[in-house]
Amino acid sequence: MILEVRALTKVFGGLKAVEEVSFRVKQGVVLSIIGPNGAGKTTLFNCLTGMLTPTKGKVLFEEKDITRSKAHEITAMGIARSFQNIRVFGSMSVLENAMIGQHCRSGKGLLAAVMGTRGFVKEEDDIKARALEYLEFTGIAGYAGTLAENLPYGDQKRLEIARALASEPKLLLLDEPAAGMNPQESLALMELIRKIREWGKTVVIIEHDMKVVMGISDRIVVLDHGVKIAEGTPDEIRNNPQVIEAYLGKEEVF
Repeated sequence: MILEVRALTKVFGGLKAVEEVSFRVKQGVVLSIIGPNGAGKTTLFNCLTGMLTPTKGKVLFEEKDITRSKAHEITAMGIARSFQNIRVFGSMSVLENAMIGQHCRSGKGLLAAVMGTRGFVKEEDDIKARALEYLEFTGIAGYAGTLAENLPYGDQKRLEIARALASEPKLLLLDEPAAGMNPQESLALMELIRKIREWGKTVVIIEHDMKVVMGISDRIVVLDHGVKIAEGTPDEIRNNPQVIEAYLGKEEVF
């Protein structure tokens, strides 16, 4: 298992945002985490990536306990994420945004950067080349010199994914990647996620768009009020009465 979550609990004051949640993720699969608004999905993601420290429970990445690791340490281990709200650097170019992801793998220090040593210049050239590869992979290499703020919305989402991939993660966490996308953009996103899986990456997604979830997921975990109420294949989740009830009886949501 590349990721294992054991009885994870996060309490804010007297509110249990996540309560005793457990699941495991195999290498090379797409696992989606779904649930109504306020189900605890983003809190769970924040606990997995070091932005929050769980109140109880454990997070294991490649069998190593990362429960209390810092966010930058978790990134260096091989976990990257995108955010529900776009966080591109608008005044920087698309290429520069992607290069930021690569810099976490940089071996040169601040002094080398200031001095402009030969080794630093070569490494910067390598970082640029790799960043361009990730832009090509996500289909936005043609925008490399464009300011990120001038990209269409869907392509800004792709840029966030490219930047996360540029950190060369083993596990990619995507928070609402289809939010705000039109149907055509959502279809393109599904194809991109399939490509990422075929590339050998493991992907965990929070998503509200059930067409996206059912179209790309190998397994699905369902949260409701911070508690895991179901886990299974898309077909198992689609036909689970407790899941249907959590979504206010709207079976057509699936």
